[in-house]
Amino acid sequence: MKRFRLTMSRKRMIIGLLFIMPWLIGFIYFYVRTLFMTGQFSLSEISIASTGGFQLSFVGLDNFLYAFRAHPSFKQILTTSMFNMVVDVPLIIFFSLFVAMLLNRRFKGRALVRAIFFLPIILNADAITEALTMQLQMMTGGLSPMSSEVASAAGNATVSVGYYLSLFENLALPPVVLDYIVGAVSRISDIITASGVQIIIFIAALQSIPPALYEVCRIEGATGYETFWKITFPMMMPHIITNVVYTVVDAFAKSPVVDLAYSTAFTEYQYGLSSVFSLVSTLLVCLLLVIVVRIIQKRTFYYD
Repeated sequence: MKRFRLTMSRKRMIIGLLFIMPWLIGFIYFYVRTLFMTGQFSLSEISIASTGGFQLSFVGLDNFLYAFRAHPSFKQILTTSMFNMVVDVPLIIFFSLFVAMLLNRRFKGRALVRAIFFLPIILNADAITEALTMQLQMMTGGLSPMSSEVASAAGNATVSVGYYLSLFENLALPPVVLDYIVGAVSRISDIITASGVQIIIFIAALQSIPPALYEVCRIEGATGYETFWKITFPMMMPHIITNVVYTVVDAFAKSPVVDLAYSTAFTEYQYGLSSVFSLVSTLLVCLLLVIVVRIIQKRTFYYD
């Protein structure tokens, strides 16, 4: 009788399956079950029974029609949340990769710099965020008039943002690109706060790149620009996918749509309508993830 032997690829598949098995069980038991109940609630009118529990009355698509036709703010909040997500995710990814490359370089006091940089992000200190916001508002003139001493010091230390905007306009940048840059500057504090985990993942990915590849680039006389686009960026693509998924899910969990669904359910006690908000936003986020990951995967290189 021929002895059955597992190939190396099958052994890796089994190990990977065993590794994700606890998560998979929890996902099927908790999330899939909750998603099914959310869909059931969205098609029903829920009433709390006097003896406890709840009763479902099937109403079809009435909750969906009300959400998209009659609700005063759902469509606007959903559109704004999805737009901000599409705008912020590339900014967070590029900023995280840039900072990770800086922190991965060898220099004196690197551990101290990393600790100083990550401390506000890990602790999510509101004071740090407010300080950055105030500094940005002072640069753009959004605060109340400052004293003459502070204003003169700020004028000597910084250059007006309008100067840089005029520079970009002189470069004949399209208005869409200019608006994107202005929006990125206005959200810099949010981008820094949301980039902590992504930076850690990118640093771990940079340290996993074989040094021999960079040694070959130096021997061949490649520039730093060429090394980045030929070695660093392709090797980072699988981790970019991971960070994109994490960033989208994290942005969705903090979006105003979640707050609206929560307040609708537990303040207004409209559980069916709240289920519609949750279901629609979840499906849109999943669709966005599928499209983005599909696009990135076509250009992803997996190093074995």
